[in-house]
Amino acid sequence: MQWIPRTADQPVVDSLISELRSHTAFRGTPSASSASILAPLLVRRGILDSESAQRFLAPSLSHLHAPELMMGLSVAVDRIDAAIERKEPILIYGDYDVDGTMAVIILKTAIELCGGTCDFHVPHRIREGYDMRGDVIERAAAAGIRLIISVDMGIRAFAPAETAHNLGVDLIVTDHHLPGVNGVPRALAVVNPNQKGCDYPCKHICGAGVAFKVAQGLMQRRLDAKDHTKLLLSFMKVVAIATIADAVPLTSENRVFASLGLDALRRAVNPGLRALLEAAQISANRPPTSGEVGFRIAPRINAAGRMDVARDVIDLFTVKDQVRAREIAAKLDKLNTDRQEEEKRILRAVEERFASDPALSESYCIVMDGDGWHRGVIGITATRIVERYNRPTLVITRDGDEAHGSGRSIRAFHLLEAVESCGSLFSRYGGHSHACGFAMPAANIPELRTRLDQFARTKLTLADFEPVLDVDGELPLSDVTPELFQALALLEPYGMGNPEPVFSTRGVQLVAPPRILKDKHAKLKLRAGEIAVASDEEELSAAAIMATPRCHPDRAAIRRSEREGVAASVTTENRELRTDFRSRITFDALGWHMAERVLKDQLLAGDSIDIAFTIGNNDHPEYGGLELTLRDFKTPPTKGGNGHPAAPSPR
Repeated sequence: MQWIPRTADQPVVDSLISELRSHTAFRGTPSASSASILAPLLVRRGILDSESAQRFLAPSLSHLHAPELMMGLSVAVDRIDAAIERKEPILIYGDYDVDGTMAVIILKTAIELCGGTCDFHVPHRIREGYDMRGDVIERAAAAGIRLIISVDMGIRAFAPAETAHNLGVDLIVTDHHLPGVNGVPRALAVVNPNQKGCDYPCKHICGAGVAFKVAQGLMQRRLDAKDHTKLLLSFMKVVAIATIADAVPLTSENRVFASLGLDALRRAVNPGLRALLEAAQISANRPPTSGEVGFRIAPRINAAGRMDVARDVIDLFTVKDQVRAREIAAKLDKLNTDRQEEEKRILRAVEERFASDPALSESYCIVMDGDGWHRGVIGITATRIVERYNRPTLVITRDGDEAHGSGRSIRAFHLLEAVESCGSLFSRYGGHSHACGFAMPAANIPELRTRLDQFARTKLTLADFEPVLDVDGELPLSDVTPELFQALALLEPYGMGNPEPVFSTRGVQLVAPPRILKDKHAKLKLRAGEIAVASDEEELSAAAIMATPRCHPDRAAIRRSEREGVAASVTTENRELRTDFRSRITFDALGWHMAERVLKDQLLAGDSIDIAFTIGNNDHPEYGGLELTLRDFKTPPTKGGNGHPAAPSPR
């Protein structure tokens, strides 16, 4: 893996340091040196001045943009308001993923709070597919519906929009996807920050975020101002889940959604949301992290749309009975397990294919197909293949003469451009630079494989297949302190556009053999400098206890009697050891899915390696404290492939 250092303009960093030292966000932090830690990280993320830094470090409801700034929103609110006044039933038409289902929940709840009546339709992934359908609109019109609102879809639904128009149904399209070359559908209102002529400041808002802005505008119109703050924070929990799950940049208004929403999740009162947090094993004692939302909460919500029926998600958030809520949450948990098993089954077939056909590893663009693979899982499978082989990948499931596929890409390859280069092979397709989805005749798969590989060879070199890791800078292990951890916490939540800071350090040493966890993860015990001699070890451990927390990044977590005993043991003869003990402290470093690499390199106690890592805190009551997460490791160039001196070449 290639480590790419992030750079920052030093004069801008110096200016920002002085401005941050007076920032109110630093009240109560250990010292103003936090500004020196944060300033270069902020500058590397495009935050160059005090005002933008303050908004970034201390998000608040006052940072939300006025909803009426979004083109088409005022017209949409007028029509919804009229429907509520006339007691017209409303239908919300939403997508089946996390973003779509959260958008349905937000808008449905807001309309009902404002006195309206609405139902919803979420399509079945397999039977109906993505986007709006004319037959659904026809059935709604026959049932007396005169207002349909799409959420997280519809920006390219030209035919369904015409169906609605011909049937006298008012259609409001709310979406965040990019419009096509033909503009936007004919609808009563189109609410999308990415449509031509819209000057809304936050262009990367997700579908649920757009629905939230409509809800915000509606509630400002119909509800007392004294209730707005409480309601906005309540909705923020749901918007945060969608914003993080949809991987939109966590900057600007999205950062407000994510930061305030995650904080509000620890005070969740909705029975369904509480049941979901329990099923995902999210602690109620602190706000969940963006990682926990992305890897524990979102997959369980997505599993309903991938494996079964997504309306279960809306039912979960609207049910009032805690017992029923837990039943639905348990179903989602089971569906997620089923999804994981199906993913493993497909990946085993993929690995067998690679083993039997070595030429696949030489492909510049991997196209993998199979009979009967679950359509709800192929996108995740494509992601896993990209992670393993670092090549753009399309995974296709065949069902008779039809085939459906999903693709994921690498940083250097624009996937939608590649798909468009052979667009005649598809019956439909869409996507962006890093992901795509499509349907096609199964007979076209061999030609697709050939043409995509040829196209990729004109755009990529072998160097593009080397994984890339952005590194924020070198950081000695002796500088990994509770104060540093507390300063970095101000940058949370992490995500797209605001990645967790990654640091590197060279020549750290293993003080014990690596441990393999669950046959796939690795745990290393590391420290800087040479291994201490045995005579120093007892005093070293005592001094380290004074600085390394057991439960929290705070020395107060250690019992007073224990601290006093340690202090008494430090004699005049070893005061020199006390002054440099920080360089001797050991850290646990977790390498997720690194067991295979660690075993291959035969790492041993005493070996020296270079590491790239992030800094976290284990809050376990018995053995918690600061810990590292390995993003990569390298053996020094003077070593052999397994981290030990290379054998002499044969003469």
